[in-house]
Parts: sequence; structure tokens; C-alpha cells
Amino acid sequence: MKAGLIGRKLGMTQIFAEDGAAIPVTVIEMAPSVVIQKKTVKTDGYDALQLGYGRIKQKNVTKPLQGHLLKAGKGFFRHLREFRMSPEGYEPGQELMAETFAIGDYVDVVGISKGKGFAGVVKRHGFGGGRATHGSMFHRAPGSIGASAYPSRVFKGTRLPGHLGDVRKTVQNLMVMDVRPDRNVILVKGAVPGGKAGVLSVKKAIKK
Repeated sequence: MKAGLIGRKLGMTQIFAEDGAAIPVTVIEMAPSVVIQKKTVKTDGYDALQLGYGRIKQKNVTKPLQGHLLKAGKGFFRHLREFRMSPEGYEPGQELMAETFAIGDYVDVVGISKGKGFAGVVKRHGFGGGRATHGSMFHRAPGSIGASAYPSRVFKGTRLPGHLGDVRKTVQNLMVMDVRPDRNVILVKGAVPGGKAGVLSVKKAIKK
């Protein structure tokens, strides 16, 4: 069971190692994630912490959710996330900050990828396409997609043009290069899903 926090992507920059190598990093703001609910095997069938992030006005929260959030006594939140971890040592209303992570930790980052609208098979699936010259008349089209009289349909899962991006993505095993408690941010090596200001779930890596 791994600890986790909710964060917000601020953008990318670079830092320099002792040998002068430039390391690309993503800056993730860890505004306090507030413990909303403790879930246990006895009451819910599994161990988890429910965290809240992104304060909003009470009028923008439905009545049932207001009652749920009032139990923590820390206001109202736009985003709720669950992290499978032991709830021991945590209490509703407790604020979790960037210090949850340390330099050298490996994390998995979950976010919503950038939406790129409608895309063809070359951009969406990496198709090679046909030759561009000599009147081929076949450049970036998908080509044949089905059988003939039988089964007279297109199989599910066939790679075709369609909506690209705007899906949940996970990037695993990113190293925490720096933790800056004064600004409540962490610097993670490499890129993470989504655009600037995107909400991320950051948790200790499960494969490290």
C-alpha cells in the first residue's frame, strides 16, 4: 500500500546535475491534500484514504456531498481521489503536504492526457500510409478494414480515425528530483500526462 497526494501540473523546466547534465523535470504543486474519509477492511472491504483537493464555495457543491465533506471540517473541494493505503495514523481533516515525498523516491503519476480532437490513423495510431508520389492516390488513408461477404462487419477494436487524447493515462517510475516545502512543490524527472494546471494523482511507485 503506497502513499499518494493530489497535485497540479505547473509546467516543465530543467535542473542541472553535479556533472552539468541538464535534466528535464515537471513541476507539480502539492497544495494541501485534505483527508476526507478513512476506509477500512472492516467497514468498506478495503483500506484506503479519500483525499480532497481544490477548495470551492459551498454553493457549488451538491447537498449530499456537502454532508460528506462537512465531516472533515476543512471546507469543500472540487476533486476527490482515493489512494489504496493503510489509513492508520491519519485522521479526517489532516492536511498532507509535499513532504510526503522525498528526493530519490519513485512515483506513478496519473492524469488526463491533452485532448487533440479528431485525428486520422497516421497521427492516432502511427500508420505508415502510402507513397506520396507517382500518382498512387493512397497517402494517409486507413486502407481495407474488413472481410467480404463473411462476416460482413468491421471487428471491434479495429484501429480507425477518431477522437485522440483526453483519456486517463499513467506514467510509472518517475524519480523525484527535488522537494521544495517552502513552495509546496516537487520536481519529477520527465513528462507527465496533461497540460498546465491539470490535476494529477501522484503516488509511490508500485513497481519499485
